[in-house]
Amino acid sequence: MALNLSLSSPPIRSHQPLTYSAKHPIALLGSSSTSFSTFSQSSLKKSRSYLGAVVRSSLETVGPTVKVGQVTDVDKDTFWPLVKAAGDKTVVLDMYTQWCGPCKVMAPKFKELSEKYLDVVFLKLDCNQNNKPLAKELGIRVVPTFKILKESKVVKEVTGAKFDDLLLAIDTVRSS
Repeated sequence: MALNLSLSSPPIRSHQPLTYSAKHPIALLGSSSTSFSTFSQSSLKKSRSYLGAVVRSSLETVGPTVKVGQVTDVDKDTFWPLVKAAGDKTVVLDMYTQWCGPCKVMAPKFKELSEKYLDVVFLKLDCNQNNKPLAKELGIRVVPTFKILKESKVVKEVTGAKFDDLLLAIDTVRSS
């Protein structure tokens, strides 16, 4: 999640404790690199100034955000929230391993597709031991495997390093 903060303040000289909701904390740096206070998104919304400091934030959403035009790494914890955040956009998932030769051949082609199809969300999942539960849930048998999802449901699958088949599958789902 990207967060842009701009801060203008006089030196903070008070050491009074703050009360805040720590659900989504962010750090607000003071004039000294060693002093900082923690604020939550909700406390920033309620009061955008503290001891004369003015905080402007670009944070508008909480949770995962979907980015188009690039390939986003996912894991067992971030995959489903990102798929849900994609809404009705087509999602293409590259399921690969670090040691797979055909996966390495497909990776730059997959990146090119992400730059070409700006209406599609491109994700990649390293099917390592940590992500084994998700890989099993998605029914992976070989790598690379490409799963194409629409509205959080797998609608197409391409196994192996078959670029033309992947391209056809993406176009078919996009046009439906």
